[in-house]
Amino acid sequence: MLDYFALGLLIFVGLVLFYGIIVLHDIPYEIAVHRNHPHQDAIHATGWVSLFTLHALWPFLWIWAMLYREDRGWGIGSGSAQPSAADLQREVQELQQRVAQLEAAQARARDARVESGGGI
Repeated sequence: MLDYFALGLLIFVGLVLFYGIIVLHDIPYEIAVHRNHPHQDAIHATGWVSLFTLHALWPFLWIWAMLYREDRGWGIGSGSAQPSAADLQREVQELQQRVAQLEAAQARARDARVESGGGI
């Protein structure tokens, strides 16, 4: 009876290891799918090739899958969207108005000191 149990346990462990390795090698592909990576199919195919190359390609697949994010693309950024040209132009105009207001306030303060005899 123990012989059959040991044989069943051996088969079970073998199957778990076999499918566990396959699932492990699909992790980069799952990351690519989750991030809507443009090279999902290539990552998936290379994952299968990695099974036959003693897993030498797998760390590179992980990096490749992690490099891309849909919100920022390939670059490393804060994750926020780039402002449009209209937004930038409006911000420049606001800053120019603020500078003009500050310069006017400074000129008024200087004129008030000159009139009161304080000098420059």
